Amino acid sequence: MFTVTVHHYLVVSAILFSLGTIGVLTRRNAIVVFMCIELMLNGVNLSFIALSHFLGNMDGQVFVFFVMTVAAAEAAVGLALMIAFFKHKESIDVEDFNLLKW
Repeated sequence: MFTVTVHHYLVVSAILFSLGTIGVLTRRNAIVVFMCIELMLNGVNLSFIALSHFLGNMDGQVFVFFVMTVAAAEAAVGLALMIAFFKHKESIDVEDFNLLKW
């Protein structure tokens, strides 16, 4: 019989975070970059939940609730900025964002 330990959750969490990091560093589409940032946040949330369960306290789970709230707000503001940028430039390529510089 195979038992799942906290190490398995941490390995999956590290894989999710690594995939998100690779996506942020290699992609040019802003929507894909935001999805990769969300993937990174989910990897961190998984590690918080696993360690919270392993240690037997609720601190990690409460922190995950706040991280998810901030991530939802970030997604809404980021999507609104991308829509406004697309209306102006008709592209959401990350390299075209230098228009926002002073």
